[in-house]
Amino acid sequence: MKNIKNTIRRTKIVATLGPASDRPGVLEAMIEAGVDVVRLNFSHGTTEDHQRRLIAVREVADRLGKTVAALGDLQGPKIRIACFKDGAVTLGKGQPFVIDMAMEADAGDAQRVGCDYKSLASDVATGDLLLLDDGRLVLEVEHVSASEVSTKVVVGGKLSNNKGINKQGGGLSAAALTDKDRADLKAAVSMGVDYLAVSFPRSAEDMHEARQLLGEAGKDIGLVAKVERAEAVADDETLDGIIQASEAVMVARGDLGVEIGDAQLIGVQKRMITRARQLNRAVITATQMLETMISASLPTRAEVFDVANAVLDGTDAVMLSAETAAGEYPVEAVEAMNRLCLGAEREKSTQESGHRMHQGFTRIDDAVALSAMYAANHLEGVAAIACMTTTGRTPLIASRIRSGLPIVGLASNQVAQRRMALYRGVVSVHFDNTRIPAHELNDRAIELLVSKGIAAQGDDVILTWGDKMNTDASTNTIKFIEVNTGS
Repeated sequence: MKNIKNTIRRTKIVATLGPASDRPGVLEAMIEAGVDVVRLNFSHGTTEDHQRRLIAVREVADRLGKTVAALGDLQGPKIRIACFKDGAVTLGKGQPFVIDMAMEADAGDAQRVGCDYKSLASDVATGDLLLLDDGRLVLEVEHVSASEVSTKVVVGGKLSNNKGINKQGGGLSAAALTDKDRADLKAAVSMGVDYLAVSFPRSAEDMHEARQLLGEAGKDIGLVAKVERAEAVADDETLDGIIQASEAVMVARGDLGVEIGDAQLIGVQKRMITRARQLNRAVITATQMLETMISASLPTRAEVFDVANAVLDGTDAVMLSAETAAGEYPVEAVEAMNRLCLGAEREKSTQESGHRMHQGFTRIDDAVALSAMYAANHLEGVAAIACMTTTGRTPLIASRIRSGLPIVGLASNQVAQRRMALYRGVVSVHFDNTRIPAHELNDRAIELLVSKGIAAQGDDVILTWGDKMNTDASTNTIKFIEVNTGS
């Protein structure tokens, strides 16, 4: 059996599904190319579309022997202008333009347009800058009345129907969860997603509300906070609160970059990745990572370095959006992402860590997980760290330490197995320890690693488990085992 432990990609790939992935054979090719998590974007398509796609993902993943998680992504309060009666208009620099909340939805022209967010006039003041179409057009507020926001065009250009509105610096008061989101949340629970992304949270309270709405039926669904508002990164306390209220966070660089500016976004991305890892949460880097591959078969050098920098910073996952949902080269985009992640992971800095070196521990399972990782990183001959787990927490904690070695999550249930598909460096496999006699567990675990090419004759494997199997936070044992296949 060929040993593959040195060719396992540690950074995970999230790919958005859509019309492009619906084409015959494309979904299977994407999963074979390396997709770890599929994203169901509730901003587009119907519930039936998402249900059909998830059923197909489960079938293909089972057939290929892959672990693929599903991320449902709520639309959130995307604030948009309405429509123009004669199609797109062109706004010139210095001209007046009115956003009119009382206007008919399809009556816009080059002087004014309607808006679906009726509270806009209450949220802005003279001097504020409104950014339309992801910041391509900029309007300065000159006067506000009960239903109209009168502006002057600062940066002009073509403006078409339903383009988004952001306020520079944040401050729009729309709630994170809309009526549509609440309906989509119920649908996501019903169809069995593994993660649910909440768009535009302003604080931890928005994530707590989503958690409450998930209820008992959705208790196994991990929440992902899409950090898109300036308020969410305005101070460390707010950002930490959002991270701690979630299982994962997404650096959603589109709207966030519009609200805080590209120059500030650079540091915020790095800070978010670092802080999420410090707080033992997963982190996804998203938006325009391989944007040119929507219509081109190869990425640009700038995109290559964008992906590589996220990997070097320690992100758990990188995400493809329109590249795989609507682009011409969905499979090639996944292949490119796989290739770029592996290339970046060859750098020595991705395998060195000082995580929590000078901190104490309050949990035994944390101490065991991190002890296993430090031992593996400093002991010659170790091929892998294998964690028997019910919830996936021990592999998550272990994965916060940078390493070149695979962390194998031996999951006793499918929920934990798919949840771990998002964690950097974790190879997630099913291992039903409830059906194996206790005295055979270690041997059977090693046999599984050998069968998958992760370990071979003479390798050392570090194995962790708990005396009280299948209970949360039970990991309290670490053992070093030499692989002896008997040959």
